[in-house]
Amino acid sequence: MSSDNQLQQAVLAELKWEPSVTAAHIGVAANAGVVTLSGYVGSFAEKLAAETAARRVKGVKALAEEIEVRLPFAAKKPDEEIAAAALDRLAWDVSVPLMRSR
Repeated sequence: MSSDNQLQQAVLAELKWEPSVTAAHIGVAANAGVVTLSGYVGSFAEKLAAETAARRVKGVKALAEEIEVRLPFAAKKPDEEIAAAALDRLAWDVSVPLMRSR
C-alpha cells in the first residue's frame, strides 16, 4: 500500500472517529503529505472539527480544504435581516460606542 493511500485511510479513520463530524459527507485525497478534504458539512463548527481532525493525523504536512458548508434551509436569512440583527446586537453591547448619524 502506498504512503499516500495509507495517509488517506488514516485521515478517513480519524474523521470517522471524530463524533462532531459526519465523515460520510467528506472526501479525502492525499498526495505527498498534502491532504485535500472535499464534500459538505452542516455547520462551520463541523468544518473546523474536520480540519482539526485531519491535522491530528501523523504524516499530514499540509491541508487543502474544499469543504462546503450547507446550512439548513431554516437557518438562511436575507441580508437585510442579518444586518438588522447585527445592528440590534451592537446596540445592546455596552462596550460598543454609540454611532451618531451626521
